[in-house]
Amino acid sequence: MVPRALKRLFHQATIGDQSYRFMFKPGPPGEVVSFDCETTGLDVRHNDIITIAAIRIRGDRILTSERFEAVVRPEARIGVDAIKIHRLREMDVAAGNRIQKVIPEFLHFIGGRPLVGYYVDFDVRMIDKELIGLKGIELPNKLIEVSKLYYERKYGDAPPGTTIDLSFASILRDLDLPVLDQHDAFNDALMTAMMYVQLRDMRQRGVRIPRQRQTERPQATIA
Repeated sequence: MVPRALKRLFHQATIGDQSYRFMFKPGPPGEVVSFDCETTGLDVRHNDIITIAAIRIRGDRILTSERFEAVVRPEARIGVDAIKIHRLREMDVAAGNRIQKVIPEFLHFIGGRPLVGYYVDFDVRMIDKELIGLKGIELPNKLIEVSKLYYERKYGDAPPGTTIDLSFASILRDLDLPVLDQHDAFNDALMTAMMYVQLRDMRQRGVRIPRQRQTERPQATIA
């Protein structure tokens, strides 16, 4: 797999639509964007985005007034399993715009800012699939994975054999953050933003998340 840094250089040199060169310029200092997508399913090749939400973060301030939200009318059918997760049916997104209109608006909102997400690779791959077709490039933005920041704060010094839990619920619980209605793109982006701000502050102060001591399981004996 080609590293993102090399792809960035290639796309910067070969981009055809010069009006999108702003994507390769650094965003405002100290700003990042937390974002999330809901999709018709989990297969990047065959499924589509149905909602996108993004929130700007400036320093330690989550700017909910500077948000991006869009409902997308997909080409693919929404899978039954996906509906059970995000509770969005085809009738709920029928009035949305096509992704070809939404992607340029999203790009102008994020600019060159780093992107923060929870398992952000999946959301970025969904965006990249559309962006390649529209502009011939993939997102050049730096990616920040909150589960990685959480791992560093809680498990970075853990001994071998430690049970590791990187679930969204565990991160919220350990950071004592409010649980909003999940699998709503805006709520997920907002909770992810709160995780990022708190975990970054903990890293800057050298604070770790305490772990419960694991008790050894008794070895089985043969009578």
